[in-house]
Amino acid sequence: MDRDEVWRTVGSERAALGSLLGTLDDAAWATPSLCAGWTVRDVAAHVISSPQATPADVLRSLVRARGDFDRAIDAEARRWSHRPTAQIVEDYRRFTGSRRHPVGTTYVDPLLDVLVHTQDIVVPLGRAHPMPPEAAAAAATLVWRRSFPFHARRRLAGHRLVATDVDWSAGEGQPVEGPIQALLLLLTGRTAAVRRLPGTPVPQLALR
Repeated sequence: MDRDEVWRTVGSERAALGSLLGTLDDAAWATPSLCAGWTVRDVAAHVISSPQATPADVLRSLVRARGDFDRAIDAEARRWSHRPTAQIVEDYRRFTGSRRHPVGTTYVDPLLDVLVHTQDIVVPLGRAHPMPPEAAAAAATLVWRRSFPFHARRRLAGHRLVATDVDWSAGEGQPVEGPIQALLLLLTGRTAAVRRLPGTPVPQLALR
């Protein structure tokens, strides 16, 4: 995917997630997501904070977290999630087409964020929203090539991941085959994805 295709997909996926969020009741917003310690509200707020966060926001959160990236992300997500539900949903309308992304990230990062975090929301709610395969492949390539923060190559060493619905593969060793959506979730540490890969030994690929 080229840059424009990536941003068009980011926009359409944000719009779809925003539409879903607009239908949720208070109990759904408070549901634990696939992100440990985060509710659906926290994840939703985090995703749409991407085009709004300024370099000063990023620096301030890192300073407060004493340089700990994970702590900084967690604190920022909770800060953004304290806003009213209606405001969070409105942000999805306002920033659907925004091409801004936080300093230090690439234009593919917002794609990765919205694809994976949408699943973090829909799976525990019993909903379904298929990832566009080509977009998921682009996001999977980013995760595989970058060591931080998922360390996919280290965690999945000795395995060859092969998508069954798009031309994508990575790694060497025992084959792990499945839809690119499941592979992307596996790459990003979502253990629920392992159950979507027929024939894969779950204990061997358990990530947490």
